[in-house]
Amino acid sequence: MTDSVLTSARVLKICGLLLGVLLLLSLLALSVGAVGIPADRILRALAGSATALSAQDQLILFEIRLPRIGLALLVGAALGVAGAAYQALLRNPLADPYVLGVSSGAALGAIFSLAFAERVAVATPVAAFLGAAATIAAVYFLGRQGGQIAPYTLLLAGIITASFLSAVIIFLMNFLSGRDLRGAAYWLMGDLSNPSPVGLGWLSLLTVAVIAVIFAVGSDLNLLLAGEPEAASLGVNVRRTKLIVYLAASLATALAVSVSGAIGYVGLLVPHLVRLLFGGDYRLLIPATALTGAGVLLLADTLARVIIAPSELPVGAVTAVVGAPIFIYLLRRPRKGGDSP
Repeated sequence: MTDSVLTSARVLKICGLLLGVLLLLSLLALSVGAVGIPADRILRALAGSATALSAQDQLILFEIRLPRIGLALLVGAALGVAGAAYQALLRNPLADPYVLGVSSGAALGAIFSLAFAERVAVATPVAAFLGAAATIAAVYFLGRQGGQIAPYTLLLAGIITASFLSAVIIFLMNFLSGRDLRGAAYWLMGDLSNPSPVGLGWLSLLTVAVIAVIFAVGSDLNLLLAGEPEAASLGVNVRRTKLIVYLAASLATALAVSVSGAIGYVGLLVPHLVRLLFGGDYRLLIPATALTGAGVLLLADTLARVIIAPSELPVGAVTAVVGAPIFIYLLRRPRKGGDSP
């Protein structure tokens, strides 16, 4: 009982700290850009003052930056938690939503919509989600052995599927016009510039629900990391837990990629950062990873907006520049005690 109370208090303390940092990053993101807006005026405008900002600044703040920040927070949280869940599920610190091919499936759906249904307004996000969902099902089917999920087979199935889908994407891009081709190439590197208010509402509900599902089995994930036989002997329904985590993490990735494009390395690196700072207890790791992932992607998107302002970089380019060297380090560093995260 005491350990539970202490753990709950520590979770609240750390999450409160991360939430404070996230609020400061959000204020920074609202302030900077091609048009700078003083932070004190932003706070007054958010508090309801109608005279704090000019009409132009109000348009920038409420119609452009706030929705974009909301999208960055949701996508970052979803990708971070999905990465942490996959690493526990596969007991592999290099597991990542993109390694498993989900992003390639979503990208294929989006490119297909641009090639054959470009006049339908909601075609791209819907097709991206359907592509991700189909990839989830295919990789899950290929990764099963003897009626159970085999971690290394699942990882290999994801890599092979991603390679095949990438080839199909290159083929389909030959059917795009010049304007759509440039847009597709930009989207493939991550794009948070066009959030839909209605889409943000649904994305918020579904993302919170998926994270809550993974958090609910956090104690089982702690036991699963010690090995499936050990977890089963302690009362964990291993098969059910693995299925829940895999489907929930895949849905989180599908939701994120369908609205933002392919943004790599967040799901790989954020869980490692949180483990380094706060430890590997999944009862803390899941909410801390959600908040940290949100902050990391928001910071990356802010840099993407200001580095070459008034033009923008794809946010995936920023995460890749930072993430690739760290990925190489994780790949090459000596392992102690196996591949467990």
